[in-house]
Amino acid sequence: MSQYTPMIQQYLSVKANHQDAFLFFRLGDFYEMFFDDALNASRILEITLTSRDGGSSDRIPMCGVPYHSAPGYIKRLVADGYKVAICEQVEDPRQAKGVVRREVVQIITPGTVMDDQLLSDRDNNYIGSLALGEKGEYALVIADLSTGEAKGYLRKAEKSGILADFSRHRVKEAVLDSSTYSEWKDSIHNSQEFTASSEDRDEIPDGFSGHVSHLNHHLLHKAAGRLFQYLKHTQKRSLGHMRPVIVQSDDVLMKLDAFSKRNLELVETNRTKGKKGSLLWLLDKTMTSMGARKLKQWLEEPLFIRSLVKQRLDTVEALYSKFFEREEIRQQLKNVYDMERLAAKVAFGNASPRDLLQLKLSLQNVPAIKAQLSQLDCAGSEELLMKMDEHTELADYLERAVHENAPLLLKEGNIIKEGFSAELDEYRDASVNGKAWIASLEQKEREATGIRSLKIGYNKIFGYFIEVTRSNLGGVPSERYERKQTLSNAERFVTPELKEKERLILEAEEKMAGLEHALFLEIRSHVKNYVPGLQQLAGSLAELDVLQSFASVSEERRFVKPVISESGQVRIQGGRHPVVEKVMDAQEYVANDITLDNNHSMLLITGPNMAGKSTYMRQLALTAIMMQVGCFVPADSAELPLFDQIFTRIGAADDLVGGQSTFMVEMLETNYAIRNATADSLILLDEIGRGTSTYDGMALAHSIIEHIHDHIGAKTLFSTHYHELTILSETLPSLKNVHVSAVEEDGRLVFLHKIVDGHADQSFGIQVAELADLPAPLIKRAKHILGDLEKNGKEPVQVIKETAAALEQPESQLSLFESPVQPAGKTAKKSDSIIAMITSLNLLEMTPLDAMNKLYELQKKAR
Repeated sequence: MSQYTPMIQQYLSVKANHQDAFLFFRLGDFYEMFFDDALNASRILEITLTSRDGGSSDRIPMCGVPYHSAPGYIKRLVADGYKVAICEQVEDPRQAKGVVRREVVQIITPGTVMDDQLLSDRDNNYIGSLALGEKGEYALVIADLSTGEAKGYLRKAEKSGILADFSRHRVKEAVLDSSTYSEWKDSIHNSQEFTASSEDRDEIPDGFSGHVSHLNHHLLHKAAGRLFQYLKHTQKRSLGHMRPVIVQSDDVLMKLDAFSKRNLELVETNRTKGKKGSLLWLLDKTMTSMGARKLKQWLEEPLFIRSLVKQRLDTVEALYSKFFEREEIRQQLKNVYDMERLAAKVAFGNASPRDLLQLKLSLQNVPAIKAQLSQLDCAGSEELLMKMDEHTELADYLERAVHENAPLLLKEGNIIKEGFSAELDEYRDASVNGKAWIASLEQKEREATGIRSLKIGYNKIFGYFIEVTRSNLGGVPSERYERKQTLSNAERFVTPELKEKERLILEAEEKMAGLEHALFLEIRSHVKNYVPGLQQLAGSLAELDVLQSFASVSEERRFVKPVISESGQVRIQGGRHPVVEKVMDAQEYVANDITLDNNHSMLLITGPNMAGKSTYMRQLALTAIMMQVGCFVPADSAELPLFDQIFTRIGAADDLVGGQSTFMVEMLETNYAIRNATADSLILLDEIGRGTSTYDGMALAHSIIEHIHDHIGAKTLFSTHYHELTILSETLPSLKNVHVSAVEEDGRLVFLHKIVDGHADQSFGIQVAELADLPAPLIKRAKHILGDLEKNGKEPVQVIKETAAALEQPESQLSLFESPVQPAGKTAKKSDSIIAMITSLNLLEMTPLDAMNKLYELQKKAR
């Protein structure tokens, strides 16, 4: 350390305590970075790398950013998963003896962002903390620092399941104990979408006992303690807006694993990872940011409590039927700002004057919203009304205190309204009248001296002055004017009268600025007392916003109120896929019915590719989710039970980073479903077994269907191209065959997209390839090979071998489609008999076992 200058020594001592973060070290109007931080930041942020003399023989790498533009650079670092420690000057440089004292005032991490520029207003920014127990048990506590909400979960899983849980909740940062952090950090860095951090302290910090006193498990206490310790360490300020941890029990929510959320495209699409094309995109007609976040939360955690689902549906029905009241509520909500985050910023101590103005305007809209809500007359609206405190006193207080044109920044002034503080008004009067006096003085001096170009100016160095051009210096009254500054073409003067008035004006402005700052802090402190009530009001407004969004979408898209089934049956008439229907727009969507009950709880779906099997399966899952979040559903009529879980295996996806093939991913997702599903679950399995050989895939599919049928009993939709499986309906009483109809017209395949009873006759694979516009010779060749397979009963491998042999002997090429020459006599007759037996077989209706028996019989006859 001794080789460096005192300032660099100070930097190194601070950096030693923040090795895992970029240290933004304040030097005047810049945040500077040195050594490795400078090398890395200049590359990531694409800023100029320089160097400086730090006292050592080698120059020190350095880069920096202006303090006023730092949020943009911090946002880029945090978005890439890095942490930033903000080191500010905490001492006035004019009073410092030696190096100005500096301290880290905040550590900004991906999970602890509070700046509006760094946050998405329609998405939560979650940080999660983990506490591991024995036998796979663990507690997960997640929180959003920007809103103050905190939720706890107690579950069992191995490492992969825990990491999947973090991903399922879309956390941006996971806080682990140091041992777990060391073990997991590489796999998290390589394959997950969140950052890992370590914190060993897990005792509940002072001031947070009330947040966890209701938790009834020691692991939840440890996870919450670790989270609050980490937040306290990184934020170094009040966290009074943090709310008690709400324990989310698995028996009150539908469980949706990460696979199902991805496959069903609930909040983002698989292809673009964007919102457009997802269920969230369809349902989001919310008017506020907090309503948009609430909608996303509901979609990812639908309800599994009949009474709450019914209450939401009834409220949506009331909003649906009261068009004018709903539209008025929408218009009023449009004027409500993000009260959740405004309240958090007040408690956090970084609320701006503009924030308090937005809070006031939001509160002033609440009475009108309540007036319209009172017209609905349902249990849900009455409950919302009870939780909506108008906070009239606070609204009136802010109306008196905050100027209607309050600026964004505190230092800009003009924050406090006239009449709020008599002392401030006096200073303002002195400042305003003083400036008016100076303006009148200018006119007075012009008349007294006869110098028409005389003017009174001001700058920070000399204060107020009288400026006279050189050509007019002869008219200057030397007995009153005191020379202050000489310019190339003018002289500047002051008078005793001007100096006295300057003193009064500047003193008033200085005191006015200090007093206005103090008054604003006092106002913000007063508002802080209302934070818990404001958070409850914000939650109720967000809930109302989501419900009106459901009602608006339901009216626009012709959705109907579903009936919650008491008997566990699914009976949907004219069901539609809500997103596909909207994307199709002007095209007519082919609606389909679906019936599942205790007698037929499984549907085996066959039909060609692109005919609509996957869409049919997804629309059932989306309909169930929409009902269980409280929304009307896309159908002519619908009756569904409450599902405790939905499991899906739809689509093909490699996990290249994890080293898993499409088939392995398929097996893992299927395994998760059959190990965790119950009789109250919904399982959707699409073409299981396609990623391996025909017989392997068919055997697995067969076995999976039997296992679900015999041991789980869940409502299941299973699509397949193995037509041989359709015979299972004869031995499995709860299995029913259905297929997606398609017809050939003039050699072209036409999809009817209609689900009908029975199994499909063929897969139409070549016709689908023809629709994809594959080369005509290729299509023709495929049809010839298929014809040979169907006509002669040859195995595909045999056909390939024969084709290869023919290609190797072009001069005597064999045709795959000419009848072979039969030897004369008895041998020819025996061959004819065997061929006749083979060609008479209907392979599509034979089980693998039947095929093996017939093959054995043919072999005996041939020998």
